[in-house]
Amino acid sequence: MAFTYSAGSLVKARGREWVVLPESEPDLLVLRPLGGSDDDIAAVFPFEPVEEARFAPPEPSDLGDQRAAGLLRTALRVGFRSGAGPFRSLAGIAVEPRAYQLVPLLMALRQKTVRMLISDDVGIGKTIEAGLIASEMLAQGEATGLAVLCSPALAEQWQQELRSKFGIDAELVLSSTVSRLERGLDLGQSLFDRYPNVIVSTDFIKSTRHRDDFVRHCPDLVIVDEAHTCVAADDTSANSQNQLRYELLRRVAEDAERHLLLVTATPHSGKESAFRNLLGLVKPELAHVNLQSESGRKLLAQHFVARKRADVRQYLTKEDGLADDSLAERTAFPSDRFFKDETYKLSPKYRALLDDAIAYASERVEQAGGQGKREARIAWWSAIALLRSLVSSPAAAAQTLTTRSAAAIAASAEEADKLGAPLNSDAADSDALEGMDVAPGAETDEGPVKSQLAELAELAEQLKGPEKDLKLKALIKHLKALLADGYNPIVFCRYIPTAKYLAEQLANDPETKKRGPLGAKTVVKAVTGELSPQQRIERIEALAAEAGEDAAARRVLIATDCLSEGVNLQHYFDAVVHYDLAWNPTRHDQREGRVDRYGQRRDEVRVITLYGDDNGIDGKVLEVLIKKHRQIKKDLGISVSVPDELSTGVTDAIVEWLLMRGRENEDALFSADAFKVSTEKLESDWNSAAERERASRSRFAQRSIHPEEVAREVASIREALGGAGEIRTFVREALGALGAVLRGADGDGRGSGDFTAQVGGTPAGLRDALAPVVGAEVVEKDREIPFRGDPAVARGEAALVRTDPVVGALASHMLNAALDTQAEGARPARRCGVITTDAVSTRTTLLLVRYRFHLTLPSRSGERQLVAEDARLLAFEGAPRNGVWLTPEQATALLDATASENTDPHFGERTMTRILGQLPDVNGHLETYGDELAAELDAAHRRVRAASGEIVRGLSVTAQKPADILGAYVYLPATTATTAASVSVGVSA
Repeated sequence: MAFTYSAGSLVKARGREWVVLPESEPDLLVLRPLGGSDDDIAAVFPFEPVEEARFAPPEPSDLGDQRAAGLLRTALRVGFRSGAGPFRSLAGIAVEPRAYQLVPLLMALRQKTVRMLISDDVGIGKTIEAGLIASEMLAQGEATGLAVLCSPALAEQWQQELRSKFGIDAELVLSSTVSRLERGLDLGQSLFDRYPNVIVSTDFIKSTRHRDDFVRHCPDLVIVDEAHTCVAADDTSANSQNQLRYELLRRVAEDAERHLLLVTATPHSGKESAFRNLLGLVKPELAHVNLQSESGRKLLAQHFVARKRADVRQYLTKEDGLADDSLAERTAFPSDRFFKDETYKLSPKYRALLDDAIAYASERVEQAGGQGKREARIAWWSAIALLRSLVSSPAAAAQTLTTRSAAAIAASAEEADKLGAPLNSDAADSDALEGMDVAPGAETDEGPVKSQLAELAELAEQLKGPEKDLKLKALIKHLKALLADGYNPIVFCRYIPTAKYLAEQLANDPETKKRGPLGAKTVVKAVTGELSPQQRIERIEALAAEAGEDAAARRVLIATDCLSEGVNLQHYFDAVVHYDLAWNPTRHDQREGRVDRYGQRRDEVRVITLYGDDNGIDGKVLEVLIKKHRQIKKDLGISVSVPDELSTGVTDAIVEWLLMRGRENEDALFSADAFKVSTEKLESDWNSAAERERASRSRFAQRSIHPEEVAREVASIREALGGAGEIRTFVREALGALGAVLRGADGDGRGSGDFTAQVGGTPAGLRDALAPVVGAEVVEKDREIPFRGDPAVARGEAALVRTDPVVGALASHMLNAALDTQAEGARPARRCGVITTDAVSTRTTLLLVRYRFHLTLPSRSGERQLVAEDARLLAFEGAPRNGVWLTPEQATALLDATASENTDPHFGERTMTRILGQLPDVNGHLETYGDELAAELDAAHRRVRAASGEIVRGLSVTAQKPADILGAYVYLPATTATTAASVSVGVSA
């Protein structure tokens, strides 16, 4: 027997009620449980009993108090996973975007084929912005698959972000996973046909062997992370890694129908041609158009968004051109970084070792210079490796002195540079940071030279510990000061041996009962490139868990630059110590950006830079590179990269001077001709890059979407799905009514609105719902659950937003309990209520009505039939037959009405029975209002896609009839209710 139920119908099957979805066929019903999520969707076959379900009317004897209507309304809206508005995905994703993060989405929806360069500043949320566009396009059918191209170190983080926040499951395509994935393919099948959503290592896929297959079968939506590393300037070698990535993206972008999102905080690498090549991937005309002209700027504005923190710290305010601040959103970025440069001096024995090493390296470089270019370059990289590791730590020095140089096997000078440079320099656009934190080798020969290096290594081993390693001693001093001020710092090192050495020196050891110098309650752990990306995250979380919630406990993370990109650490750490200076200041900015970003609770992030006063290298690097970078960032508000070849030129000049003259004449370096030429060239080019960046930020500032347009959509979203204030009120009132113990927010003077809740005394149904979300141990041991007003929460905390899993579990419990009059335990949300109040002067009835809409949404993949939900409050004064209908604002205001006196239960039940019996008289108004809502939704869809005529052709929105009355609440004026109740009592007597 075939099914005859239309999409949106309510049916009863398997002992519960369901909504019929558009994917249903005559011989198969696809159903979503009433009040359930997409995770609960099920299929029902014709042999199973299915019957039409009528939404049961409210039970007049099941009366709630003044909170009942508001709690039920919010619980219902939190449960929506298919909003009817133009943003199809917002109701179903597990993140609540900031208003400014909607701007790239609005820009994307105005394009038939989405091509965008998202260049917002570090920490603003570019991943969220790209994820919003991807989830919306997949939900609308504008895209059928997704590929994210990123560094292998960030692949698992992208996978986690897409899965946990946007519900997108993507396969990892890495060198370590491709063999397993290919084993499951059919004959002749491409990996990218089998898996519609993939996260791909850019460096794996750029090789010619894999590139061609990817280009042929590439999904129709591609996101490129750190896109600046995937373009090359016009003068770049054809065999460079950047050029190979650029060739890959150029071929991907050749398909004019493919959606492409390029994401980077640094679109300018200091070279205009590289920036133009990046723009050319977005739209070929942008590679050559005159961006100084009005037409050029308008063209770029459609595809380019680049904002500083200052642009979005306060958004949708009167300063943005809005009439008032009712929709104003303030985002809590740290206000500033506090920089402090701290020096140290070498101990006499360490100074002697460094002098011996410089003498050795100088002799080797001089000898190799007469043996040929290959030998000279090998000796050069060996010298740099030796000097940098000695400046880093005794542990790094010892390993470098006993390890063969990577460049030693080179057959030519060019190959020596290719092998030596990645391990010894800090290029901002190096292929990846993976494997770059190993200590480089300095050994190039056998015999007496090897014996000499072994002696130096033995001396280095003897210098471990704070007594002889004064750099370590200085670190301990500054860490103690940070910890005493309540900070939890990350210490960044250049090499793995240094990180492990510091952790060994600083950590407490429970087995040997050795107590570290930072105190018994300080937990220290090291994370280096020896761990996989997932193991790094696990170790950081283990560190946080070990420190626990003790206010006196502190966390110290020792890390190499394997953590300087992509990984977000703002929830656990709030200070950065640069133990080793990077030779490219962009690396410092990347390190600091791990904690200085949205979600950081400290208003001031502290940054301490340790540098050697007498090692011949650090002071010059700090003066010429690091401080200059800071000043430019302070002036512009954003970071401007220094071209790699320029910073390398400066550091080469420093090393060359050191090898020729030694440490004793280092002050004369600044007047040396070679150094002056390199620094002047650096200064000139860097200032030019900064000026270009300043001009582009002001000239190409995001102007294609006016704040008024964003405000209109934000207001619409909040009206349909609820705002932060409503969620906060709901969570506090619901938990309080269910027996939870609440602390904070109302009387603690913090002003943040944060509070904690213990749920051990709540109904079993709620505890069961919360256990999978917060952890069974938290529920069983009745531990506090922190609720935060800021959506950027740490693990174990709940955000006061509708998409948070804890809020969702609470809302689901409230809704199910309201619909089930036999449910055990407290039921604060009810479908009926009679309230006597001073807020009305005549009897007023408030209805909570759920509307369902049929949407026909055209897309490039064809029309999609969807069912969406909306909940509205409608209110009328007087009798239903000839009631005077209130405005939506007046209806919503009734939720704040408080009871001025008790209502007699018998009188309340009789009043409710009478009103419910007369509600069929309002069906005509409910249907008319539903048609008006459908017309508004239709207009909203067309408005958002106004610039894409083809996308809105064929679009339609119609309301399902009849609407469902979920709740009815009668508000009686105090005098009338008292008189009527008295008469009622007298008659019954």
